[in-house]
Amino acid sequence: MQPFDPPAADRLVPRAKGRPRAFDRGAALEKALGVFWQKGFAPASIAELCAAMGINPPSLYGAFGNKAQLFLEAVDHYERVFWDETWDAMDIEPDVHLAITAFFAEAAAILTTPEAPCGCVVVLGAINVPAEFQSVADALKALREEGRSLFIARLRRGVAERQLPADTNLEAIANTLHTLLQGMSIEASDGASRAQLDQVAECARALMPAPQSR
Repeated sequence: MQPFDPPAADRLVPRAKGRPRAFDRGAALEKALGVFWQKGFAPASIAELCAAMGINPPSLYGAFGNKAQLFLEAVDHYERVFWDETWDAMDIEPDVHLAITAFFAEAAAILTTPEAPCGCVVVLGAINVPAEFQSVADALKALREEGRSLFIARLRRGVAERQLPADTNLEAIANTLHTLLQGMSIEASDGASRAQLDQVAECARALMPAPQSR
């Protein structure tokens, strides 16, 4: 992810020297993530973020720079904790049909687990980002595009290994899978159950062409 250069109005004084911060950074990011998920990036206030993380504004600015940088670090934390292993597992699974099936089953679990925000913050956090924070919107878009690229790459391997027909429309299927994943996130934020998202996951599996004849 490219470094974020905040608007001049949002740049703050350099971090003051002193004793090490007395808070768990990972735990603080998870608390901030909850606020950003509930409120969205723009409406979340510094006061709300500080209250959730149990720190004061100077500590927030000293640790994270500003709200935009805190948000992007919280998103990165969310991706690493909840999604990296799932994307890696899709890549590692030798059978492309099983890889896509397992990915969407796990996505349904992640999006409805009590330990994570209900719905992907990469999708939901992009709503109503002010124009002056275009870099935030661009970073979230890049993350979403990365997911699309991972679907295309996995499907391409499926064709190369003759698990999918040679004429498979990789872009169309990858775009559909990507759209389903984002839709699952929105449904989860609206209170969809695990069973409902499992149904969507089954539809994702059905999109996959039959294995290539050998």
